[in-house]
Amino acid sequence: MSGIDRRTTQRFQMRLPLTVRWTTGSAIGETSTESRDVSSRGVYFYLSRDVKEGSAVEILLTLPNEITLAGPVRVRCLGRIQRTENRAEGTVGVVAAIERYEFLRASEAE
Repeated sequence: MSGIDRRTTQRFQMRLPLTVRWTTGSAIGETSTESRDVSSRGVYFYLSRDVKEGSAVEILLTLPNEITLAGPVRVRCLGRIQRTENRAEGTVGVVAAIERYEFLRASEAE
């Protein structure tokens, strides 16, 4: 294994549907995608285009009943793009660090 694994929290391989919004300068992007893995400090997901490292990002996701044991829970995560990596399929893998998050009521879900 090459490199140093700097993970301090456990990652869970989960394919969760996401709505991702990012801001780079005055440009704003939004798309629907899915996660590859999730931890309490970050999310790895795929985009069809590259985004600038350091860009602010908002990620809306729903934790399923299998995790919460109390029904689906919507979560809004705010953070920054840490790094991106080009993938063979023409997509971009994106690592976003979560700086804060909030649980949403049903009325706030959209």
